[in-house]
Amino acid sequence: MSNKSYKSLIHLVIFFGILFFLSACAENGADIEIENVDLTHRINDADIEKQPPLQRSADTFYVGFDRRGSIQGDAKQYLPFLDYLSSATGLKFKLHFTPKDSQLVDELGNNVIQFAATGALGFIEAKSLFNAIPLVRGLNEQDKAAYRSFFVVRADSYISTVGEMKGQRLAFGSRSSTQGHLIPRIILKKEGLTLSDFKSVGYTGSHINCAETVITNGADICGMQDTLAASYENKGQLKVIHKSGFYPSSGIVANQQVPGDVIQKVTAALLDFKPLGQHADRLYQWEKTEMPNGFVLAEDKDYIELAKWADFFGFIDLERS
Repeated sequence: MSNKSYKSLIHLVIFFGILFFLSACAENGADIEIENVDLTHRINDADIEKQPPLQRSADTFYVGFDRRGSIQGDAKQYLPFLDYLSSATGLKFKLHFTPKDSQLVDELGNNVIQFAATGALGFIEAKSLFNAIPLVRGLNEQDKAAYRSFFVVRADSYISTVGEMKGQRLAFGSRSSTQGHLIPRIILKKEGLTLSDFKSVGYTGSHINCAETVITNGADICGMQDTLAASYENKGQLKVIHKSGFYPSSGIVANQQVPGDVIQKVTAALLDFKPLGQHADRLYQWEKTEMPNGFVLAEDKDYIELAKWADFFGFIDLERS
């Protein structure tokens, strides 16, 4: 079989795997399975919530994540990755979608999920509230375990500096996003701006939504993920006007209820993950994630600076614990 045919077969397997094994969370937090879904059409939360609850399995580890784009797009990326983890560890993993009225961090702390792929802010919250365990941080295209946030405007906008943002309509992604909220807030603070300096401030729920809100003139400025912002700029749709410094990248964390031997197996598999090498063929657009080159070990000390900023802005609600 040619390499091209092999890749086509892999993508076909992924496609049907998603049809039958895409797990998500309904309003009550139960796992559900989507069957017979045409992925050429957009799947939304309403489609997921129609599905009946599935029985949870005691020998399965549930993995949640910060949603970035469409449900089917996120699933296509994560399901092959979880398949890799299963084959590398001999353990069973299932993908879990956090419902809109819940929070990923709370689900991790309450053992609804045992692992989470989340940004630095997510880890800081999980550590502060539930003493979560950091496993790995993602490596970017330059093999750095760090990322940045960019402020973007429409390609034809006159705005070219942070100072010119004052009085405009500002958009963020999710309130719990590191690149889509916390780091942009740090930039504003360092530039002497507060939210009251803007005509309006809105939260769109994801980096893609934030970018599209600016493109469709729903906002003038968006604070968002660096790689996605650069891709929109390359397409001539947005213009980057400011880049932050580097901060600890997204990674994978576990809750305190995961057995130590499982944590060791999963961490070893994550460090052995070669998305640009031997594991590339089984993945789907992994280069668009925040860990395109794999992982390095994460430690609590990596997040000290961002934790101070999160506390400064009041992002962590300790009363939830």
